[in-house]
Formats: sequence, C-alpha cells, structure tokens
Amino acid sequence: MKSTITTTTQHGQPVIQVHTADGAEATISLFGGQILHWQPAGGRPCLYLSEQATYDGKTAIRGGVPVCFPQFAAQGPLPRHGLVRTRPWRLVGQREIDRQVMLTLAIDSDDDTLAVWPYLFSLELTINIGARRLDMELEVTNTGADALEFTAALHTYLRVGEVELAELHGLKGLSYTDACDGGTRKTDPMPVLQVDDPIDRIYHDVRRPLTLDDNGRTLQIEQENFNDVVVWNPWEAGAAALADLPDRDFRRMLCVEAAMVKAPVRLAADAQWWGRQSLIVGE
Repeated sequence: MKSTITTTTQHGQPVIQVHTADGAEATISLFGGQILHWQPAGGRPCLYLSEQATYDGKTAIRGGVPVCFPQFAAQGPLPRHGLVRTRPWRLVGQREIDRQVMLTLAIDSDDDTLAVWPYLFSLELTINIGARRLDMELEVTNTGADALEFTAALHTYLRVGEVELAELHGLKGLSYTDACDGGTRKTDPMPVLQVDDPIDRIYHDVRRPLTLDDNGRTLQIEQENFNDVVVWNPWEAGAAALADLPDRDFRRMLCVEAAMVKAPVRLAADAQWWGRQSLIVGE
C-alpha cells in the first residue's frame, strides 16, 4: 500500500487529506495552515475538532492545531492569537520518507499584515505524519531589514474520552502563570494534573516530555525550542459562552500547547527561529 496525498475541500475550504502506507490519517486545512485531524494507524483520533466550528474563510476554526503568531492570545495589540490562523496558506512541499508523509505549508507577510504589524516575515509549518506519531515544526524567518519580536504557539486541541479522568504527567515542580487567578505566578506541587474546573495556565521553562493518560491510551508530548506549555480547558460556563463549541464538549478536549510566551523571540534581519511539537502514541 502506498501513501496518498489528496487536495480537496471540506465545508467549502481547501484541505489536504493524507493516508499513510501504515494506515495513519490526517487532514490539514490550507485556511490557517491548520491540522484538523490526525488518527494514528489502528487507533482513535487524537485531535479534537468542534462539530460547530465555523468554515467561512474568515473565522478561526475551533480545534485541531491552530498556529498562533506573532501574538499569543490577547497579550498584545493584535487580533487574538495573531495574524496567520485566519489567512490562507499554501502547500510548498510534499514527500514520503520511510512510509511517513511530510508536508510543508507556508505563508508570508503581505499588505494586510503590514497594515497591523509593520514587519516582514515568512513562516513554514512542516508536518510529519507517521504511523504512531505526528511532528509539527514551525519556522519563522525575518525577511525584513528591522529586528522583530513575536510570541507563538501550536494551539493543540487533544481529544479525550472524559477530561476529568484524563491525567497529564510531567508538570510537577514547574512554575506557571494562572490566568484563572488574575495572572498569579504559582508552582505546581502535584505529580499529576487532573482537570475538574476551568484551567488556563502557562507553564514556564518546560524541558521534559509530558504524558497524557486518557483512560488507558497514553500520548507522549514532546517539544523543542518552545519554552512554555499552555494547558487550557474552558469548562462548563466557558464552553457555553463559545458559539463554535458544543456546551458539553469541554469534556472531550484538553489543550496542551507548545508555546513561546514568557520571553518573546527576538529575530534580527534575515534570522530564523524554529520550534517543534511531537505527539507520540504509546504501544
């Protein structure tokens, strides 16, 4: 069996559908440069995608892995989560290596981005789809003459069977900023993070892999060159306030995001930065 890569549409938006030779599946939207679906070979989907997501070519798609750049959340003057998750990307490369499929998507600054953020940039998102792993690497190039600063994230929505039963390991002893408590800095004393209330935390200086135990299925979450991890779930009231999220679906998702938030990245002219997140399904 050979891998297949097909360009088609989903809800009226252009997408790339991938089936690897080993049986993994993925769907990537060219609107936003966003992975919408990843299902490892012989397994269940690992990413959450809202059934009420909007596909109008203007609104960010709720779920999958949105790319946040050059601003994370509302921490700055730009639109929430920046400029590229609601813009068209293009496919610039595709290949198959050792039964894995690698795609590269790109987007550049233009007159519209320059009108709100006066810096020239080029982004590439390289996606590697394997039988039991998904690798995402974001590369940022400063194509202008002036230095620029940015924050960024891969806003990964993980699908869980029941969020109150899910356990996230690897955060013990790390400091975090708690947006649910006015941005207070705290230290996590617990060996396992379990969610039973709204959570919106930015963990800092994360140097070790995390493991999500979802009712017996384990997912290892690794990152390189991203220093922070965002953990987010809006819980009941928060979900009810989001028109593109079913009221009860807060139970089916947990965002664990590779991010650069605490210390913005500063890029000189012609300089590059990259950050990677990998999701690896346990045996």
